[in-house]
Amino acid sequence: MPFSCLVVDDEPIARQIVETYIAQTPQLEHQQSCEDAIEAMDYLHQNEVDIMFLDINMPGMSGLGLLKSLQQIPQVIITSAYEEYALEGFDLEVCDYLLKPFSFERFVKASNRAISRLGEKAEEITAEHIFVKSDKKIIKVNFDDLVYVEAYGNYLKLHTNKGMILTPQTMTAFLKKLPQEQFYRIQKSFVISIKHLEGVDGHTAILGEYKVPIGKIYRQAFIEHLGVR
Repeated sequence: MPFSCLVVDDEPIARQIVETYIAQTPQLEHQQSCEDAIEAMDYLHQNEVDIMFLDINMPGMSGLGLLKSLQQIPQVIITSAYEEYALEGFDLEVCDYLLKPFSFERFVKASNRAISRLGEKAEEITAEHIFVKSDKKIIKVNFDDLVYVEAYGNYLKLHTNKGMILTPQTMTAFLKKLPQEQFYRIQKSFVISIKHLEGVDGHTAILGEYKVPIGKIYRQAFIEHLGVR
């Protein structure tokens, strides 16, 4: 499943470059961009991301100031035009330091380092079910029964072979509770069960009676995940 990314930079061109690189990397997904550290801090207080691409020199709070203010910090890749902040950045345990202008190849190397760290921290999921809130109830959902997950505003629709369950949570948070070998994200708003996948027709995943659209930037990585070359 792609790793969610936050881009924080006060320069529009710099943000656009990183966003373009993210779009070209199947393992990554652009979740949000922020123009300054304050906006990023507000976003991170309400949302979870896996990787943050962070500029240092910004009006108001600096990127390093943002890192010092957060209690829970994602994997951080600094993107800066200034070398002098590198030592302090690594003291804050950032994953990598990209000196502007940087190439796509250097971006990929840094991203792979962050992904590797995320893999090391990820706990193996051995449970066969999950409990979710739905209305005033708490419902047990067996992973084997879950066909696909659909983002629906601030809710998720859990489509199971026993019916649909509406639960109030984010896709990013929910993905961390699913066994990665059993589920795969094929679009920003859709995650499917490989067990229930019957085939792929163009840009559509066939799951029995369900037909789920596959995002353009996700398709190639998904096909390769299935072992098809």
